[in-house]
Amino acid sequence: MTATDAPARTGRRPRTFRQLISYTLVGGSGVVLDLAAFALLHNVLGWHEQVANAVSTTLGITNNFVLNAVFTFGKRDRPALRFVRFYAVGLVGIALTFGLLWFFAGRLGTDPNLVKAASLPLVLAVQFLLNRKWSFA
Repeated sequence: MTATDAPARTGRRPRTFRQLISYTLVGGSGVVLDLAAFALLHNVLGWHEQVANAVSTTLGITNNFVLNAVFTFGKRDRPALRFVRFYAVGLVGIALTFGLLWFFAGRLGTDPNLVKAASLPLVLAVQFLLNRKWSFA
């Protein structure tokens, strides 16, 4: 490493940290939307937890794509391609949550609302890394 490399390396960490904070805040709005939609669809309308999860997560993904494109990553080019990639990453989250719901709610009898809420930090971490490196690269 040379002296000229140092500013570039230290500049990446704060930017990544700011993106993570913004991603988390944006994700918070998606989480509120996701959980509210899940509760409405599952608890009020009686939809099966897996169907309610797919629909509520799709709403959260769409919300988060728009806000992350504008505020977190500042990428407005190629919106269709970026949305497809972002949604693909969202499908990873759906699959991860699906597996957790299947195991903890379906097999162990844990409340699906608790499983859904508890899955969010893991899903957030996985999706941030994938979106930063692929969807908004």
